[in-house]
Amino acid sequence: MPIAGKNFTKIRKANTAGFFFHGARKDLLEGYRTLVENQLVYIHPSSALFQRQPDWVIYHELVMTTKEYMREVTVVDPKWLMELAPRFLKVADPTKMSKCKRQQRIEPLYDRYHEPNSWRLSKRRA
Repeated sequence: MPIAGKNFTKIRKANTAGFFFHGARKDLLEGYRTLVENQLVYIHPSSALFQRQPDWVIYHELVMTTKEYMREVTVVDPKWLMELAPRFLKVADPTKMSKCKRQQRIEPLYDRYHEPNSWRLSKRRA
């Protein structure tokens, strides 16, 4: 493997390859939603990314204090998730979803808690 040097994109992609199951997407209302369990989480206030609030991140661990916080957070490009984990994530089929969902393009291929066709990236509506 070539040395990354100061190419931080290579380092972030390597982290994404190892932590794709710890991906999270910014929620429309507040915080983030984890990709696998759709759990509401937040960037820890001590993080350098706390003020930035990027759209897509991966995290090393979740810590429960007053809220469920992500620690050791890295900004990722959502395309990397599909590129680096093609057996677990795929591009969503736009013909099988609402207009709102068409803008959210990633869906997991596996979720141990839900049926394969019932998974959503954002909060479900009753």
